[in-house]
Amino acid sequence: MTDPPIRVVIVDDHPAVRRGLRTFLELADGLEVTGEAADGPAALELIAATAPDVVLLDMVLPGMDGVEVLHEMRRLALPAHVLVVTSFTDRSRLLPAVRAGARGYLSKDVDPQALVAAVRSVAAGHLLLEPSAADALAGAVPPALLTAREREVLALIADGRSNREIARALVVAEKTVKTHVSSILLKLGLADRTQAALYAVRSGVTLH
Repeated sequence: MTDPPIRVVIVDDHPAVRRGLRTFLELADGLEVTGEAADGPAALELIAATAPDVVLLDMVLPGMDGVEVLHEMRRLALPAHVLVVTSFTDRSRLLPAVRAGARGYLSKDVDPQALVAAVRSVAAGHLLLEPSAADALAGAVPPALLTAREREVLALIADGRSNREIARALVVAEKTVKTHVSSILLKLGLADRTQAALYAVRSGVTLH
């Protein structure tokens, strides 16, 4: 039995961009474009109606920008993973998108094969940033953006503790720790616990 295709919605106000992205994705095995939208409100309606796995979202849209779309998706509890595809990778645009829930961030001139790989990675739940975007994030998100409890969890990650050990140390459920870890990775734009531990050491977030 084959896996169902990864369902993708494309949101961009330029028809040529939408057409190009659709062409790239439809040539790949296991991907299905379920719809397109040219503005924020239409995007939200389409996402709610078609329940895609991944949304390719431009940051600059009429009606409501990409960050507003991300916030509204969170408010409406729409579960799709968002991969931002935009011409802008400067820090002022990148940070709000990641903090609003974007799981990936790519420029529009990305190689088609890299785009397909990114869609698959984000659909699998991974955080994915191209090098220029990752460079913009490096050191740009201060630990102050973390809550006090998230700082505690980050320090324990840096100390090499597992989720179960962190849960015991903080006297909370392991599920709660997993939620904190996901929030930390998202806020800091990091891919995994190893990167989180390195970030903690560099930023001075430690147990002592």
